[in-house]
Amino acid sequence: MLKRALLTLLAGFFCLTASAQFRVEVSGVGLTQVPIAILPFRGDDAAPQKIGAIVAADLERSGQFRGIDTGTTVADEAVRPDVSAWRQKGADALVSGSITKLVDGRFDVRMRLWDVVRGQDLGGQSFAVVSGDLRLVAHRLADFVYEKLTGDKGVFSTRIAYITKVGKNYNLWVADADGESAQSALNSPEPIISPAWSPTGGQLAYVSFESRKPVIFVHDVATGKRKLVANFKGSNSAPAWSPDGKSLAATLTRDGGSQLYLMDAAGGEPKRLAQSSSIDTEPTFTADGRTIYFVSDRGGSPQIYRVPSTGGNPERVTFAGTYNISPALSPDGKWLAYISRINGAFKLHVMDLATGSTTPITDTVSDESPSFSPNSRLIIYATQQQGREALMTTTLDGKVKARLAGQGGDIREPDWGPFLK
Repeated sequence: MLKRALLTLLAGFFCLTASAQFRVEVSGVGLTQVPIAILPFRGDDAAPQKIGAIVAADLERSGQFRGIDTGTTVADEAVRPDVSAWRQKGADALVSGSITKLVDGRFDVRMRLWDVVRGQDLGGQSFAVVSGDLRLVAHRLADFVYEKLTGDKGVFSTRIAYITKVGKNYNLWVADADGESAQSALNSPEPIISPAWSPTGGQLAYVSFESRKPVIFVHDVATGKRKLVANFKGSNSAPAWSPDGKSLAATLTRDGGSQLYLMDAAGGEPKRLAQSSSIDTEPTFTADGRTIYFVSDRGGSPQIYRVPSTGGNPERVTFAGTYNISPALSPDGKWLAYISRINGAFKLHVMDLATGSTTPITDTVSDESPSFSPNSRLIIYATQQQGREALMTTTLDGKVKARLAGQGGDIREPDWGPFLK
């Protein structure tokens, strides 16, 4: 049976169970990790959310940090830490803060970051927010710490999308990057597949079978309004946004066979990108918009190819293995993630596009649907563990993985959204 890369064309449906809540389980050890002490925030015990714990979980999941035991120490952002004592405990950095309920019902959240090695105050942040925004604030604090200590932008305040199914109902969910605070964007008795974030993070394109055949919608996440943009003869599947958000690449069968087309994101007449008698599907754009990677069986088995986004002659990209699908490109243009079938097992691989070298980075056998974080440092994917579907994140070397496990349910087809603008 073809893996999900080609299921959009063959209308394979998934047997899933829904869950909108997750727990984070981190495993593995990176080669270089910053030892960091994150103190419980003063006031955490009486707050609706444990800010310090959320910050710690975010940083640990990134693979770039290793938590230092803080014992029973509690200190807020106004107290200068004893840096020599924390250095003796092995910390290179320290985070402290507080959360206080204001008279108007909002919460004042404050944080400060210290370089323990140099004894320097690296700055802090403060927010006054309603209770429902506390998790988002915690993610933004983690983003601040991550960027200060690594030089890269943090992704903890970004969002993911994924699909679940309960009984005969399908749900398209939007959640925080750690899987929490999930909200249903669409519920349908018919299958929903292939969610894809727009470059601004304000819209999702997806395929719905509500008209008894696959058609493509563009959905405004904030308002819930949506527009049917591809309902041509036959199948309309595998939408992918251009980096400027003006166009969608998709696989259509309107002229016979499954072929790649480019169309206006608001709808309109599509332009065919390549001529082939083979199945071409799962397009994805490079960050500069000049090239589209896709899956085709034109060589006899599914492999990954690339073609200019203006059309032209495709070039084969993957050569190792006889079955390679589900291409995902890192925003920095350096990496290609994909799924390769090896001895019947579907495993996540990462290719260095500069050298062409490829590395398998998982020990599971049912991996699918990889998607890069917007800072190119993590990959989210779906897999199966102990007979149940689960979301995972992994570092590019596979050394640190986090399981975002549905409570009593199965989940599929994750897509990691962009930095919110």
